Amino acid sequence: MATIKPFRAVRATRDKVALVSSRSYEAYSPAELGAQLDFNPFSFLHIISPHYKNPEEISNEQRFQLIRDTYNRFKERNHFSKDANPAFYVYKKVTSHFSCCGIIAAASARDYAKGIIKKHEDTLHKREVLFEKYLKTTGFNAEPVLLTFPDNPVIASVLENYQKKRAEYEFTTENHRTHYLWLVDNQEDIEILQDEFANMNAIYIADGHHRTASSHLLAENLKKENPNHTGEEAYNFFMSYLIPESALQLLEFNRLVKDLNGLDKQSFLEKLAVWFRIQNRGSTLYKPSKKHHFAMYLDGEFYSLYLKKESYEIDNPLSDLDPHLLYTTVLKPILGIRDLRNDKRISYAHSEQGAIHLKNSVDSGQYKVAFGLFPISIEQLKKVADAGLTMPPKSTYILPKLRSGLTIYEF
Repeated sequence: MATIKPFRAVRATRDKVALVSSRSYEAYSPAELGAQLDFNPFSFLHIISPHYKNPEEISNEQRFQLIRDTYNRFKERNHFSKDANPAFYVYKKVTSHFSCCGIIAAASARDYAKGIIKKHEDTLHKREVLFEKYLKTTGFNAEPVLLTFPDNPVIASVLENYQKKRAEYEFTTENHRTHYLWLVDNQEDIEILQDEFANMNAIYIADGHHRTASSHLLAENLKKENPNHTGEEAYNFFMSYLIPESALQLLEFNRLVKDLNGLDKQSFLEKLAVWFRIQNRGSTLYKPSKKHHFAMYLDGEFYSLYLKKESYEIDNPLSDLDPHLLYTTVLKPILGIRDLRNDKRISYAHSEQGAIHLKNSVDSGQYKVAFGLFPISIEQLKKVADAGLTMPPKSTYILPKLRSGLTIYEF
């Protein structure tokens, strides 16, 4: 039984929303970030980078307080206003090759603790604690966690009806993405949506594992500090963007490795042949077309690697994942890479960079070998989460990527 709640979002005024909302901070190159901060005084980036013009060393606590102070100044200048009534928010994003529509809502931290909101990645406690301090000091969350749920005809019908109305927001950004937002403040529609989610046994984190874990940690800590805790306080929930599984895009992260762990090319290929049928594809750009197939670029040539099924046992949902399969057959035993998070010999490239990026990275001499993967499916992700397992780092590159500052959730 999944719980979602409407909330009173703090939002930019209609005339400024295209200027205020931003991509995630990490999505900007240094040049892009500088341009936004130098020439767009309304950008939400000013809130999360308040010491941009005075980059002296400060503590995390000082930085978080500066963020809070800058946020309050934006509110004082009427760049933001808080909705009068709790609402859900239908949000649609359209690109040249991708479209999704879902619901921005407050999801329950208790559901995360109970395993109704299911995870597929491990989190680092240090990062959980740091972001919990950020949330507690700033008092708001401006980038929703991406959650996904099974396609539901009733929810789809509600979303379709709102898309027929004039949007509260409709704007296009410089990277050719068009964004729409509708308010759902009709009590009947709110109850329909809540009832449909209440009938779901599980929903799944697609992106935002650390934000979810930190929100749960915040809820637990504030519960201890509040003698009148009821469970309905805002801190018991976190802002989420919930989309149907059919709207989620799971793409791959490819792997690049700096050396062959002391092996020459022939010896490396011989070790690979224990696990895979290998075919030389020459200079033709190659991408795998199904799971358990891999592309490899080595010494100026592409290869296809097809798993020999008799040599590898699939005995749980994790062992069926290509990122795990590559780790257990190649990266760890042959190339000596044990720690996928911290080993400096391995890097990751998301699928949008393409096979040509793998080729250029190896041809430049920066890397010795590159592996192209086939993306995992939503069914594989769910099986891993249902089994209580976790995927290797950088197993998925997930779309949509969400904007910051479009709706803000205050605690």
